[in-house]
Amino acid sequence: MFVDQIRIEVKSGKGGDGSVAFRHEKFVPMGGPSGGDGGHGGDVILVADEGVRTLLDFRYRRHFKADPGQNGQIKGMYGRGAENTYIKVPTGTSVTNFETGAFLGDLVEDGQELIVAHGGRGGRGNIHFKTSRNTAPEIAENGEPGQELTLQLELKILADVGLVGFPSVGKSTLLSVATSAKPKIAAYQFTTLVPNLGMVQLNDGRDYVMADLPGLITGAAQGVGLGIQFLRHIERTRVILHLIDMDPENGREPWDDYQQIRHELEQYDEGLLTRPEIIVPTKMDIDGAAERLAEFKAQVTTNLDHEVTILPISSVTHDGVQGLLQKTADVLDRTPKAVLTTPVATDDVTYNYDESHQDFEISQTDDHEFTVTGERIERFVKMTNLDHQDGIMRFARALQNWGIETALRDAGAENGDTIVIADFSFDFVE
Repeated sequence: MFVDQIRIEVKSGKGGDGSVAFRHEKFVPMGGPSGGDGGHGGDVILVADEGVRTLLDFRYRRHFKADPGQNGQIKGMYGRGAENTYIKVPTGTSVTNFETGAFLGDLVEDGQELIVAHGGRGGRGNIHFKTSRNTAPEIAENGEPGQELTLQLELKILADVGLVGFPSVGKSTLLSVATSAKPKIAAYQFTTLVPNLGMVQLNDGRDYVMADLPGLITGAAQGVGLGIQFLRHIERTRVILHLIDMDPENGREPWDDYQQIRHELEQYDEGLLTRPEIIVPTKMDIDGAAERLAEFKAQVTTNLDHEVTILPISSVTHDGVQGLLQKTADVLDRTPKAVLTTPVATDDVTYNYDESHQDFEISQTDDHEFTVTGERIERFVKMTNLDHQDGIMRFARALQNWGIETALRDAGAENGDTIVIADFSFDFVE
């Protein structure tokens, strides 16, 4: 089964917790705090692998989680960092954040890596919180939480040449003649249900990858037929071979077929019309095909304002096939490598401090309950070790310094009301 679009969930590892410890050793005067830092959580990394052809494996496993970092140790020893989690994907995979729609990157070369979820940093041990006023701090940070994302993986086949056209025009037959591929061939529409790849090898040493795509029909760009599922695979082809059936008995007009397929390509992506194109009339071994070809050429000359290359073939008798393959290689030699999409670095942004701006929100969720939300305060709560009095006092100072205490009072919080931040709740005390 061919799968070219899938959704997976990834979660990087949490950082290890910092340690609260003190040195009590003989011959070590004024030992003081010695709690070490936690280790870094594991990253989740996608790796392009040429040996993987489809996203099928992700149908059976869609959740990936990296290991957390080790907690800090006594004597100032750091916790061990966790191993990264690597996920193999086919070359040509695009990665998008499903929830935000943000494009994360393309994996187009074998071995290329993309970090999609960064592991949390380890929490600091109490060795970092010693001051002249507090020489024995019972303060340590918990590890930073890992990132949790839902990713949309989309495979776009990497091929030099793409075969397009209506169903049953001879795309699969040409691929079987030009390469060693063995696609399914039958006399009914939509015989080809998935893209097929083959390697064309010429006598002069040149070679290139050819892709046979499921047939397009009118309305494919809007989801009619199979086209919308596989139009994405044409995006990365450098040259398009547009196959048109010249059989007089097929009930269709070649010029209309040509216009309709071009229209579907334009509806999907206007840039596809700028790709080098070779028009390939097929089934020239059938009686009456030559007359149809002459009529088609006259319509092309009359209606198109640009020059096109028309190379008729018969895949049954092999007439014209070698000439087509040679011409395609010549066009590829003149065509630059496709420009593949990569993550774009954002420009430097200048931020101006605004005293009126608050990076938290307060909402009343019950008669005597208020919830504080905001990335900064929620992360701070999760990374604060509240098992020690010093940690609680540090948390209380943060609420006051960040203006949260005043904001709660302004929102109507009174003595005894419950305040909820992330998964931590406490009583509001004036």
